[in-house]
Amino acid sequence: MREFIVEADGGSRGNPGPAGYGTVVRDAATGEPLTEVAEYIGVATNNVAEYRGLVAGLRAAHTLDPTARVHVRMDSKLVIEQMSGRWKIKHPDMKPLATEARSVFPPDQVTYEWIPREQNKHADRLANEAMDAGARGQQWSPTESAAATAGGGQRRDIPDEEHRSTPGWSSAPDLGAPATFVLLRHGETPLTPQKRFSGSGGTDPSLSAAGREQAQRVAAALARRGTIQAVVSSPLTRTRETAAAVAARLGLEVTIEDGLRETDFGAWEGLTFGEVRERYPDDLNAWLADPEARPTGGGESFAETATRIAATRDKLVAAHAGRTVLLVSHVTPIKTLVRLALGAPPESLFRMELSAASLSAVAYYADGNASVRLFNDTSHLRP
Repeated sequence: MREFIVEADGGSRGNPGPAGYGTVVRDAATGEPLTEVAEYIGVATNNVAEYRGLVAGLRAAHTLDPTARVHVRMDSKLVIEQMSGRWKIKHPDMKPLATEARSVFPPDQVTYEWIPREQNKHADRLANEAMDAGARGQQWSPTESAAATAGGGQRRDIPDEEHRSTPGWSSAPDLGAPATFVLLRHGETPLTPQKRFSGSGGTDPSLSAAGREQAQRVAAALARRGTIQAVVSSPLTRTRETAAAVAARLGLEVTIEDGLRETDFGAWEGLTFGEVRERYPDDLNAWLADPEARPTGGGESFAETATRIAATRDKLVAAHAGRTVLLVSHVTPIKTLVRLALGAPPESLFRMELSAASLSAVAYYADGNASVRLFNDTSHLRP
């Protein structure tokens, strides 16, 4: 089942006064905006404008997928508390709007969350754009082709790699919901800032203090999204510790999958790139040039890693069809999953930057195709 986040806002310059609303529908797994809706609605109160934004956002999400689960996020305490059933709706202008909002999706498909205004900037900007357009005697006009939504306003469907792809790569209804893998690289270890080779054949370090903090930050971010249905981890200590922090926050169990372990770097384990170049120059050059070449001392080649990762991917896709699953892994496995999804050559691994505790995401469809939805997102690590 697909999952969306609806962020909505409304405003009135005078309360009542010239009013408008804005709303954005996001992919819950990636945070990627899918649809924007905004409308100038004439003279109204803030509360009515906010309710109109909620209705428009729910209708836009329903147009994308009427079977989806929707998590509404708004900075209007009134709307969130009333729609959650904790406050009574007394104002006659808002009762029919609340009834309309409840009619879009079955109640068990929608949840509500209040957020601070600074976390609702996208919808707030759209609402102000709509009011600015109204002040000019115009309707809000999206930058790309727009279609009127059922609830009024204009909608801009935001293109992404999935929509631009050739037939068979889109999430067509007959393919069903994809298996979406949210790929989390573990938090920092003492070796991470020193940029030392740290694979599956080394000392198996634990997270550092910084890494534990990163794990808590990503856990909080994933809890806010509320879309992860299962957690699967590499067996190495740093990934298990990262996965445990997230799973504890989400109330889930961690499943260990050996296929998600990092590459074995052989004799290079614990060394910096410069130290390897100094000690094993010929082996390093061969490794950089040939995906079949192994690190010194019988490590694992990129080709061997890719074969292992592809088999693990197929196993997990079959086990988690239609679900959103967090895979806690390492640099090479995550880059390899992205490379395979893109159909990119092995040398592309050297052209990707993957930060500690970063999030990426790939969706896998029933026809065997894949769509990369996110790569190396570290926004959750910022203060």
